[in-house]
Amino acid sequence: MFELRHLRTLQAIRRHGSLAGAAREQHVTLSALSHALKDLEGLLGLELLVRKSKPVRFTGAGMRLLSLADHILPEVQLAEADLRRMAAGTHGRLLLAMECHSCFDWLLPTLNAYRKHWPDIELDVRIGMPFDPYPALSSGLVDVIVSSDPTNEPAITFFPLFEYELVLVCSPKHPLARQEHIEPEDVRAETLITYPVARERLDFFRRFLEPAGVHVEQVRHAELTLMIVQLVASNLGVAALPSWAVAGDVAAGTVRCVRIGEHGLRCKLYAAVRADSAREPYVQAFFRVARETSASTLEGITLLPEAPPSGGDAEPAR
Repeated sequence: MFELRHLRTLQAIRRHGSLAGAAREQHVTLSALSHALKDLEGLLGLELLVRKSKPVRFTGAGMRLLSLADHILPEVQLAEADLRRMAAGTHGRLLLAMECHSCFDWLLPTLNAYRKHWPDIELDVRIGMPFDPYPALSSGLVDVIVSSDPTNEPAITFFPLFEYELVLVCSPKHPLARQEHIEPEDVRAETLITYPVARERLDFFRRFLEPAGVHVEQVRHAELTLMIVQLVASNLGVAALPSWAVAGDVAAGTVRCVRIGEHGLRCKLYAAVRADSAREPYVQAFFRVARETSASTLEGITLLPEAPPSGGDAEPAR
């Protein structure tokens, strides 16, 4: 029926009150604009202007198209601007899903630092996911998964963040607090306080207890690291947590940390994205900011060597 250029022409005629002024604005001849307008009227079977009036007046049909232009063209302009920013890598969405409940110590400072340089990126965080994270990532339900459990799926790219030590946290009054390290049998009769996460996703179960065939007597769940630490400090159980998540509590003397196994239990944290978005500048910038922030805010971590996505190096954060 009609095109966006027709709507823009009608708006230009209204602004200038004449076809000649609209033609100058659109950098076309008066003849070309008049022919385009007559072709549109012929297509619609309706006159849009009251001819020989100064300034030009619009018919009812012309006013209806102007109303449509006023509604549609601002949205089109916004969409065009968004697409230009997307093409430049400065616009997009990062919906993060957290498997790591203790990660807020570095995530919130990361988000604050990132927003300063990438204000047009839509950021949101989802925790307590009622879905399998990697299918949700592949389908576009989320954009980033923070996890210590990388997979070999070719459609997913993993950005390495940092390595940390998982430690057993207990009350200073607990008998295990006097040991230099624990073995699986040491916690068989204990109440273990964990996040509400499937056991196969928790390194303490998957890498320490299950290979030894040990099952703890009781498992208790708590959503927040703060609540877990409070329960442990009250000697109501023990917990396996990142050393950096309880550094302040250890310094205050409210809890003690004991090494898990003779040589410690080291864990690695990754951020996963869809492979087709891994090279977007705003995505690569987020992981650079995350690494820089974690290095400056967390104790006892080691940054993992950067492994940029295939096809080129990751670009630095702006």
